[in-house]
Parts: sequence; structure tokens; C-alpha cells
Amino acid sequence: MLLSVALAIASCGWLIFASYFLGSDVGMNQMLRPEDNVSARIALWALFAALLSASVYLSDTVGQIEPEPRGFFDIISLICGRLAMIGIVFVVLIMFYEVILRYVFEKPTLWANEFSLWLAGFIFLLAGLYAMQQRSHIRIYVIYDLMPRWAKKTADVISVALICAFAFALIWGGFNEAWDKMLRWETFGTAWDPPLPATMKPAILATIFLVAVQAVSNLILDWNTEPESHSPMDDIDQTEIENIRRTLEGK
Repeated sequence: MLLSVALAIASCGWLIFASYFLGSDVGMNQMLRPEDNVSARIALWALFAALLSASVYLSDTVGQIEPEPRGFFDIISLICGRLAMIGIVFVVLIMFYEVILRYVFEKPTLWANEFSLWLAGFIFLLAGLYAMQQRSHIRIYVIYDLMPRWAKKTADVISVALICAFAFALIWGGFNEAWDKMLRWETFGTAWDPPLPATMKPAILATIFLVAVQAVSNLILDWNTEPESHSPMDDIDQTEIENIRRTLEGK
């Protein structure tokens, strides 16, 4: 159900998007410089509002392998994760659109490749925040599982402190550059010339800040929770095996 709704929303949004802006490179450039076109500005914000609304709606449904959100920042990270999931659908549709135009109609676009890479950058950032909320980043438990409870808490505090220190250093060192690029609306310098530096630089700093906040939230929420024990059997996804079994039985 979740996947069907996401695909339906993404497909409808894509059809509107493609109809008004992706028909020509001129229309696409107007969308990326909305100060030159009032209708483009309105459509751009309408598209963003639609995607954000879809992400908020989809965040109410938690998958079988997803933990239930336990705090405000968990909900924010889930919304960002759903936005990244919809973004993946858009990337696929953009590449499909480009393949059809290039190899069927022999009219390739200037923007499809760079636009897909641009979206992929945002997807990568949002997926990192989602992974932090899901506690799914790579962790080595060989020594951690042998520690007493107080030592595990100490290790958790040190880990979160290092994440916050990294986020602070990155924001401290990159804020002025990101701010200048955004104010200048710096572009990529290619034939299509999207404002990739003007958007990606601030997005990196904003996302690393949210990752640090989510790490602190995880530490607080998990403070009185007994940590899970780990074994080689954890690598086997029982839910996925059960879904495969049901699929085979249905055939």
C-alpha cells in the first residue's frame, strides 16, 4: 500500500512537472531562475509543497522493518526519508524520459543527466538522516557487546560527541562559503547551468546539523533502553524471507 501510494503521488507530480516545464530547456531554465517568471515561481513552490505534503502523509505509515518513531525528530527524519524515496522515483522517471527522447525521437535534453545527479545529491543527504533515525549506519559490535552497561553508555556518549564535533566543525568552516554561494545563486557553469553549488552547499550543512540533532535524540531515547545483543543470525532478514515464501506460495 505504501509503495503504491508513493508511486501514484510521484507519477502525478511528474506528469504536471513534465507538462509545464520539461517540454523545453527554456522552460526548465525559467523554473530554476524563478525570479524571471512569476508563474514558474508559483509552480515551483506548488511542486515542492505537493512533494512535502506527500512525504508528511507517507510518514504516518511505518514499514515492517522500521522502528516506531519515538520523538519529534524521529518524525522529521521519517518525513525526509519519505521525500528521498519519492525522489528516487523521480530520478528513474527523468532517466526514462531522457532515454525515450534520445534513442526514440533523437532529441536529447540538456538537463536530464545533470538534473538526475542533482536530485541524487539531495537523496544521498536525506538518506543519511533517515539512516541515523533508523540506527542503520555501519557499527562494529565485537567489542561493544562485551562491555558492561556503563561502558556502553560511555561509548555512546563519545560517539555522539564526535558526531556533534564533526557537524560543528563542518558548519563553522563552510557556512560563509555556502551563504555566499546561495546569495550569488552560483551556477554549475555547464550548458544547462543549474544552480547546483547554490543549493547543495547549504543543503549539506543543514543536513549534517539535522544528523547531529538526530544522534542526540537517539542517545536520549535509548539511554534507559537495554541494548540489543548481536549474532551472525542478525544478517538474515526474517521478514524478507517470510515475504518471499508467501510470494512463492501464491504462485
